[in-house]
Amino acid sequence: MPRAPLQVLVVPYRRTHAGLEVAVLHRTDYEAWQFVSGGVELGESTGEAARREGFEEAGIARDAIYLELDARAMVPACWFPAWATWPADILVVPEHAFAVETAEITLSAEHDDVHWLGYAEAVARLRFDSNRVALWELRERLEPGPRCKRTAFEDI
Repeated sequence: MPRAPLQVLVVPYRRTHAGLEVAVLHRTDYEAWQFVSGGVELGESTGEAARREGFEEAGIARDAIYLELDARAMVPACWFPAWATWPADILVVPEHAFAVETAEITLSAEHDDVHWLGYAEAVARLRFDSNRVALWELRERLEPGPRCKRTAFEDI
């Protein structure tokens, strides 16, 4: 199915006795550690795309409960092979973030490694700021910090 100029980001997480851990995946096609990400197909909602991508890239159960995050980002259209098929005025692609609690990850061919990491380790490992912002929001939703001006990504 043709790809729409929309992107989803899925943050797989689990809660352990040590606290929040997230699954950070290593891509096979370029040097980057990131969360699950993928395109929205024409006619598909961002929520449907998040579920599909979570299943395709990480083996996350289709009936898992996804939390839509407020985090949004804009990704340069040149990252996507489908860019050539989109209207000429599309130069950036909106990315919508979701989170899903899961105990296991099954890698697809798009990734060759996965690490379950705590917040600070994940922030240091993630390549893209959009991933860091989504992680920060997830942590604040699950483990709220003080509601005052402070450093979002701590001194890492």
